[in-house]
Amino acid sequence: MQKALTQMNVQLGNVISDISGLTGQAIIRAIVAGERDREKLAGLSDWRVHASQEEIAKSLEGNWRPELLFVLQQEVDMYDTYQKRIAECDQQLQKHLASLTGVTAPSTGQTQKRKTKAAAKNAPRFDLSTELQRVTGVDLTRIDGINVMVAQTLLSEVGLDMGRWKTESHFASWLGLCPDNRISGDKVLARGTRLVVNRAATALRQAANTLIRSRSYLGAQYRRLRTKLGAPKAITAMAHRLAPLVYRMLKYGQAYVDKGTEYYQERFRQQQITLLRKRAAKLGLQITDVQA
Repeated sequence: MQKALTQMNVQLGNVISDISGLTGQAIIRAIVAGERDREKLAGLSDWRVHASQEEIAKSLEGNWRPELLFVLQQEVDMYDTYQKRIAECDQQLQKHLASLTGVTAPSTGQTQKRKTKAAAKNAPRFDLSTELQRVTGVDLTRIDGINVMVAQTLLSEVGLDMGRWKTESHFASWLGLCPDNRISGDKVLARGTRLVVNRAATALRQAANTLIRSRSYLGAQYRRLRTKLGAPKAITAMAHRLAPLVYRMLKYGQAYVDKGTEYYQERFRQQQITLLRKRAAKLGLQITDVQA
């Protein structure tokens, strides 16, 4: 659709971030239906769009050539067909999840407030999070960075039987998130992780990448590692950090509780103080606290 609009000199993508959204679809379908008045088309915009109606109207100064309108109609029909196929897949997925036996979550004696996360654009059109929680007995989306789509990918790849891996370290190694230094003659030839094609590991890396703005313990840890190691290594390191959390929740039914950014910063500060004391002791020095 975007290509057809560009050929018509309709620059709708400059004022609307996603033409498949509510405003974009309303305007495109009105054009296909025969509407040519720019002001009326701009009036179809949703109130949440940041661009004014005047700016939207200016972006609709296009040429309405019949062959391009035909192409646009074909693209809209194809989009509707794909949406129908996706809805059919969602229905089949819902039936499959409903057929799985649920797991009773262990009672902790405390009721934890469930975090509300915005649904992904391509998320299924049913309550997938509740179904996954019923099947696994835990809520993986409580881990910062893991949304319902990442949780679905993890469960479809690793399953529910975590007994196949003896420890969480074995699980992280299977995902290809552990260091794998190539050594010959006591010399390190190369450093890095094993080249493993694993959709679960890819999902964990995507989850780790979203922690950059997270005001949580994991978010603070990722930002420190990103500053120290750079983005690629920090993403892999945080994916390795997320893997044991998933392993423990699925195997032992443990609930994840975020301790917050402040807790991580204070813990890191105490670790640095302890390290400085040890270094000073080796030099025969002593560090004393200064009260403000």
